[in-house]
Amino acid sequence: MAMTRGIRRGVLLALVVSVTAAGSAAAAPLGGWQPQSRGSDVAARLKQQQPAPLSSYGPGGGGGGATGVFGDAGLGDPLFPLAGNGGYDVRHYALGLSYDPATTILDGTALVLASATESLSRFDLDLRGFTISDLRVDGRPASYTRDGQELQITPARPLRAGRPFTVSVRYSGTPEVIIDPDGSAEGWVPTSDGAFVVGEPQGSPGWFPVNDNPRDKATYDIAVSVPAGLTAVSNGVLLGQFTRKGKTTYVWHEGAPMASYLATATLGVFDLQRSRIEGIPSYVAVDPSQAADAAPALAQLPEIVKLFSDTYGRYPFDAVGAIVDDAPDVGYALESQTKPNFDRAPDDFTLAHEISHQWFGDAVTLTTWPDIWLHEGFATYSEWLWADHTGQFTPQDAFDYYYDNFAADDPLWSPPPGAVTDASDLFSNSVYLRGGMTLQALRVKIGDARFFTLLRRWYAQNRYGNVTTPEFIALAERVSGQDLTAFFDAWLYQEGRPASW
Repeated sequence: MAMTRGIRRGVLLALVVSVTAAGSAAAAPLGGWQPQSRGSDVAARLKQQQPAPLSSYGPGGGGGGATGVFGDAGLGDPLFPLAGNGGYDVRHYALGLSYDPATTILDGTALVLASATESLSRFDLDLRGFTISDLRVDGRPASYTRDGQELQITPARPLRAGRPFTVSVRYSGTPEVIIDPDGSAEGWVPTSDGAFVVGEPQGSPGWFPVNDNPRDKATYDIAVSVPAGLTAVSNGVLLGQFTRKGKTTYVWHEGAPMASYLATATLGVFDLQRSRIEGIPSYVAVDPSQAADAAPALAQLPEIVKLFSDTYGRYPFDAVGAIVDDAPDVGYALESQTKPNFDRAPDDFTLAHEISHQWFGDAVTLTTWPDIWLHEGFATYSEWLWADHTGQFTPQDAFDYYYDNFAADDPLWSPPPGAVTDASDLFSNSVYLRGGMTLQALRVKIGDARFFTLLRRWYAQNRYGNVTTPEFIALAERVSGQDLTAFFDAWLYQEGRPASW
């Protein structure tokens, strides 16, 4: 995500003043966020442990006797404990969607291909709202009940551990806009001509039945039918489109593992531009009202992709691009795998931030949500690398600006990036800015060669997987040959501005 939620675009930090006054090269304003006060305190340092593998979750909802157990209603994330479900692992989603902005009705068919990790007599999917007209497991009608976002499914025959199975769900209704703990809206958010569809951190159950936990990555086929004249943009490559009886259907395929919160199906009036960047199919969808303002940043997309490919490693997916909508009530841009969503025309910093998430956030994904600095701190640092690449300012300029201009008790420093214990703080300034500063301080401490080796190795070793902060610390110590315990404790876990490290 390229803006702290609740802070409007246009509130930029005047780094140029600091840099120019110090005699550095002229710089544009820093793409970042104005620190603001928050009302909650941060608890003591969060000591995270590696969560158990998906296969260990199963008998959490009750009995089942010899025929199996109930899959857990959640995977125990510290901030969203009921996100995701236990007892199975999804391999693929095939979604068929039809939406008419005039009626706001979404008709959907979801086919979920999964494998049981336990013998199950019942299991859950996450789904908010909708009327279900048909639900089948392995082609047989299955019974179900609803409990909040839990769709509790009892198949006609118990599922055997280690065996694949399919779930098909037909559903219809007006999608529920999901309001996060920080007050922002996500999920299927209506716009004047369609919908802005984003999922971080809990929006995906607002438009399809899903095992909504970043640990259960899957591949996707998403077909979206819209009134002719509208365009629907989703993840991956466009397999085809056709118009019939006044509706155009767009068929998209994402063949790389994807966390559910990264799925999108944004639709509306768009100019869909196709090209290739570094040999990769590129799809850039722009609302005509935003075209002129978006053009300068979008022209930099090939150079941004090249910079991060050269710095971090080969671009991870089979498509690249962007979706620039006119959604002024949303108030933020957000990463979606292969095509970030922008609520309005982005500047080059915002575009660089979201594109960098293709490496850190999308390909290399957190295991639990308190580790979100591994996404947002890295993306903020990527902005600073882009600024350095374009001669605007250096990462050290950014570090010095924040360190020198914000007092030790300023909200910029709290909560510590590695100690997020309240879901409303997931997108706080400290996660972004102090997270980015952590990386610059680490670069100074271990040297450029080891630092960039660390980033490339972190990406290469964890591409398409899930990671934790302790794993990053361990790799940093191996690459640098240093004991970094005190350093990371100061930057990631202690309250206030780090005094020394």
